[in-house]
Amino acid sequence: MDKNTVIGLLLIFLLTIGWAWFTMPSQEEMDRRQAELATQDSLALAEAREQSLLEGQDSAQTVIDPQSESVEETPDQPSESETSSVRAMGTFAEASYPDTVLTTIRTSRYEMELSNVGAGPIRYTLQNHSNWDQTPVQMIQDSLRSAYSLGFLSAQNYNIETNELVFEPLFEQGDVELSDSENVSLSYQLALNQESSIIFTYTFYGEQYSYDLDIQFIEMESYISGTNVEFGWTSVLNFTELDISQDALNTEAFVYLGGGTEKLNLTEAGESEQRYNGTIDWVMTKTRFFGQYIKPVTHSNAATLTGQIIGEPGQPGSVHKYQAFVQSNFGQHPTLTYELYAGPLRYYDLREYDETAYDVIEIGYALIRWFADPLVKYLVIPFFSFGSIFINNYGILIILFGIIIKLVLYPLTQKSFKSMAAMKELQPQMKEIQEKYKDDPQKQQKETIALYKKMKVNPLGGCLPMLLQFPILITLFFFFQNSMIIRQQSFLWAADLSAPDYILSLPFTIPVIGDQIAGFVLLMSAAMFFQSKVSGGMSGGAAPSGGPNMKVFMYIIPFVMLFVFNNFASGLSLYYLVYNVLSIAQQALINKQMGEKKPEVEELSNNNRKTKNNRKSKGKK
Repeated sequence: MDKNTVIGLLLIFLLTIGWAWFTMPSQEEMDRRQAELATQDSLALAEAREQSLLEGQDSAQTVIDPQSESVEETPDQPSESETSSVRAMGTFAEASYPDTVLTTIRTSRYEMELSNVGAGPIRYTLQNHSNWDQTPVQMIQDSLRSAYSLGFLSAQNYNIETNELVFEPLFEQGDVELSDSENVSLSYQLALNQESSIIFTYTFYGEQYSYDLDIQFIEMESYISGTNVEFGWTSVLNFTELDISQDALNTEAFVYLGGGTEKLNLTEAGESEQRYNGTIDWVMTKTRFFGQYIKPVTHSNAATLTGQIIGEPGQPGSVHKYQAFVQSNFGQHPTLTYELYAGPLRYYDLREYDETAYDVIEIGYALIRWFADPLVKYLVIPFFSFGSIFINNYGILIILFGIIIKLVLYPLTQKSFKSMAAMKELQPQMKEIQEKYKDDPQKQQKETIALYKKMKVNPLGGCLPMLLQFPILITLFFFFQNSMIIRQQSFLWAADLSAPDYILSLPFTIPVIGDQIAGFVLLMSAAMFFQSKVSGGMSGGAAPSGGPNMKVFMYIIPFVMLFVFNNFASGLSLYYLVYNVLSIAQQALINKQMGEKKPEVEELSNNNRKTKNNRKSKGKK
C-alpha cells in the first residue's frame, strides 16, 4: 500500500468521524424524541385497548339505510390514531405522561369515560335516552382523545392542542359511582417542570347533566406565546334519530353574546368559520335533540364557531362536524373556570344550567319570538310536564292541548267563522249583482258594498281574527317539530310522535313527499277539506268577473298541506287534526245558527227578483 493510499484512507476516516460528531443530536433533542415516542406508545396502548373491546367482531362494518332497509358492507375506516401521527410540539410533548388511564364516572343520568389523553371525555352515554333503534345514546363519536381541547401557540412557535397530549392523573385510579346527592373532583396534570404545569380539574354532580372544569396555569407565561387560549369541543356529535335528514338539518353551532344568539348552520358540503369578539355567555353544538354547552365563568373575550360537512348533506354516511371555542386570557386569570353541559335539550334541564340555554330551540320566527318564548315556557311546556304526571300517553295530551287552544282562540275563531257563514248566505245575492252589472264594475262594487251594509256583514271580518291567531299556530308548528317532549312517545299506530307516522309505502317516489305517506297527515288533510266545504270555501263569496275562484283555491290547500306536512313530526299533524275537527264542529254549529236568519236573506233576494221582474214588465209595455 503506497503513501497516497494511506493518506486518503486517513482523510476519509477523519471526515466520517467529524460528520458523525456534528450531526449527533443534543441531549435536549434526544429527550424530546424520547418523550414523543412515549406519547406514541400511550396512544398505541389506547388503540390496543380499543381493539380488544372489538375483538371477535367482523372486520367489516355493516351500514344500514333505515329508509331503504338495504344492507351493504364497507371496509373498516382507519381510526383517528391510525390516520394522524403525533405532531411535533416541543417542550409540551416532552411533558406527556407515559401511560394511558381510563376512568368511568357513573350517575343516574349518564356514564362518562374519561381519558388522560387530552384529560377529558372520550365517551358519553346517556342512561335514560335511546337512539331510534333502542341502543343507548352515545353522544361523542368514537375517539381515543378528549372531546375537549385547550389550544394555544407555544413560545417555541408550535400550535398546541391538549387533546394530543397525555396528562398525569392526580387521583386514585378506578371507576366512580355517584348517587344524586354526591359529587367528585378529578384532576389531571401536564407538568413541564417542577414549577410549571397545566392542571385540569373536573367536578361532577350526581343529580345533573352539567359539570364544572377549572384549568389552572401555574408559571406558564414563559411557555405560552401571548396570554390568550381557546377552549372548546372538537368531537363530532352522533346522530340519534331514524330520519337522518332531519337530524342533520338541525345539527349546528351557536354562540350567545350581547343578549342574543348567533348560529352557524351549513346547507351544503364544505367548511365555514365564524368569529365573534366580546364577552361570551356560552357556546354550544347540537343535533336535533341533544347538545353540549361551554359557559366561561371567569373570563372570555371572543368565540369561534366552525362547521364542516363531508358528503351529501343529510344522507347516510355524511359527516356534520361542528366545533365551538371560547377564547380567554389566562394572564389576568391564572385559573379559568367553565360550566359544561352535555345531554338532552329539555327545557327544565337547560333552565337549571342557564336561563338562556333553551334559546337554541327554534320555536318561531325572530319577529314573534317575544310572543313565542313566554307561550312555550309558561304555558305549553308546563301543560305537558304537569299533564304527564296524570296521563302518560302524550297522544292524549296533544288532543287535550288542542282542545284547550281551541277554547282559548274561541272568541277569535267565532267571529271569523260567523263572518264566513254570513258571506256564504249572501252568495246568491252577490251572484245576481255580478250578473246584473257585469259590464259596469264600478256599479257592481257599489251595489255589493250596499248589500254588505244592509245585511251588516263585514267582508274582512274573518281576516283579522285569523291573523291574530297566526302567532300561536306558528309557534306550535315549530314547537312540535323541534321539542323533545314528544320524542319516542307512541300513540295509536305512530311509534314516535316526533317522527313521521308512515302507514303507506308507494311503489314510486313523489317529489317532496317521497315514497311513503303518513297517517295523521292524511286525516289532517281530509279534515281541512271538509272544513273548507262546511265554511263554503272560506270567503263564501262568488269570484268577481275574471277573478280567481277562491273556493277552488281553498279546496287545493288541503292537498298542498299533504305535501308540506308528510315528513314532519306526527305529533304536529295530530295536533292540527284535532284543531281542524273542532273547527268543523264549530263552523257547523254557526251555520245552523245562521240558518235561522236565512228567511231575512231570502226575503231580500225575493224582493230583488220582484223588482227585476217589474222592470222587465214595464219595459215590455
